[in-house]
Amino acid sequence: MTGKADWFAHETAVVDEGATLGPGTKVWHFCHLMPGAVLGRDCTLGQNVFVADGVLLGDNVKVQNNVSIYTGVECEDDVFLGPSMVFTNVINPRSHVNRKEEFRRTLLERGASVGANATIVCGSTLGRYSFVGAGSVVTHDVPAFGLVYGVPARLKGYICSCGVNLEFKTPIGTGPDTSECPECGARYLKDDAGTVKAAGE
Repeated sequence: MTGKADWFAHETAVVDEGATLGPGTKVWHFCHLMPGAVLGRDCTLGQNVFVADGVLLGDNVKVQNNVSIYTGVECEDDVFLGPSMVFTNVINPRSHVNRKEEFRRTLLERGASVGANATIVCGSTLGRYSFVGAGSVVTHDVPAFGLVYGVPARLKGYICSCGVNLEFKTPIGTGPDTSECPECGARYLKDDAGTVKAAGE
């Protein structure tokens, strides 16, 4: 492994001049970080990860093997990207048409998790602590604490910040209602529109 300051990269990784890595960040085999990529503290990039120019990763972002993170993607703190999940950054790509000026922003808010082999279509926002099931195709925004899966992904329920399913008495997407996580005890409120937030927010 090679190290600069407090971050480390495996000898097979390519970290281009101009990439920024925070203390405690680890970059493993065959990764490539482009100039202008910004990674926060304590991030982990598994094998064969590509991070493009302009990508922003917050603190403690975990990226599993075989993930390409393209320009326009921003991950806040504590985001998890599962093995071989896919981002896009153009809605209508053509080989013979240059659309670099049309890249769309994709935002993953704090604590969001994306399962293995899922696809996130550009322009989407994944809300805080949302969860995308493995193999899903996300084409629209995902609400905070929302559990989505399927092709295309649909809202199937809600999930605690600790990763345990929340049970509400009223139907999905409706409210108001309350729920308490059976594992960590965190309490959640669901309003008339079906928006979920942690108690006290």
